[in-house]
Amino acid sequence: MRRTAGVLIGVMALLAGVFTGPAGGAERAGPQPRADYAGYVFVYFTGEGSADGEQVRMALSEGNDPLRWRELNGGRPVLTSVLGERGVRDPFLIRDPRDGRFFLIATDLRIHGNGDWDRAQRHGSLDIMVWESADLVTWSEQRAVRVAPATAGNTWAPEAYWDEARGEFVVFWASKLYAADDPDHTGNTHHRMLYATTRDFVTFSEPRVWSDPGYSVIDSTVVAHDGVYYRFTKDEREASAAHPCGKFVVAERSTELRATGWDFVADCIGSPALAHGEGPTVVKSNTEEKWYLFIDEFGGRGYVPFETTDLASGVWTPVAGYRLPASPRHGTVLPVTRAEYDRLAGR
Repeated sequence: MRRTAGVLIGVMALLAGVFTGPAGGAERAGPQPRADYAGYVFVYFTGEGSADGEQVRMALSEGNDPLRWRELNGGRPVLTSVLGERGVRDPFLIRDPRDGRFFLIATDLRIHGNGDWDRAQRHGSLDIMVWESADLVTWSEQRAVRVAPATAGNTWAPEAYWDEARGEFVVFWASKLYAADDPDHTGNTHHRMLYATTRDFVTFSEPRVWSDPGYSVIDSTVVAHDGVYYRFTKDEREASAAHPCGKFVVAERSTELRATGWDFVADCIGSPALAHGEGPTVVKSNTEEKWYLFIDEFGGRGYVPFETTDLASGVWTPVAGYRLPASPRHGTVLPVTRAEYDRLAGR
């Protein structure tokens, strides 16, 4: 088993109130009945173009409207990395269905000031960064957890999903895996999606390959509906006549979260509204049978929202008239209760 490189300091108090409903929540939002949600919180980073862009920012929706947001903390970071590379990207927020506390995990990566993407994929961090909170306002000290194997060159865009049947989180991320006889990682390889399991974000199982189509894929996210899991992943290949959907999002489905073979739903998601897209995050509406998919147009506008009323169709329509935070990049949108919303509204 793998254990964290740091020690969580202090004991977090549990959220006030008792959570009810099906553990895990089919939409990755936890067990709170959806009718009790009052809005959404958005965690994100803003990019490598500024000294504090690779830190965690937060925004709060205008009520139950996931298309209009107010930046919290005056638009400044709410969490700043003090470990590893001292930059964090791709923050992912999940509610623990057992007691209501929150885990925030993120990529340990800093590109600002060096721009060295090749190094980041050959000799990058094998850790994920973890924070915990009982109320989304007060956070534990940061800790680093090694999740990737020694043959990996990096650990990118970690996310998690609660596996209700097995009572544990499935944590997944992208890594380039190098040959065991290439310790300097000089060879050519591609990104695969890996996963490990945990009950506490302290101790993790050994990693396993989750998705390897034979070319680079990164940035998977998962949502479930009516007993089916839907996975959205970036096809990392360069767009070409042979691969016209390269650098766009592909959707797949499966009835088994840990399956290594998922059924195709759609590709080129985000095209032609976007020049290219990555970092998908998906959330179900708090008020109607509709889902929102935010796709990061990297090098362009950042997140752009799409919507659908039918996950199985694979058809996502661009949304007009939205107002997102300034320069939002790969992050998470998560429903929050009235008490949580009101606490965040005071930030």
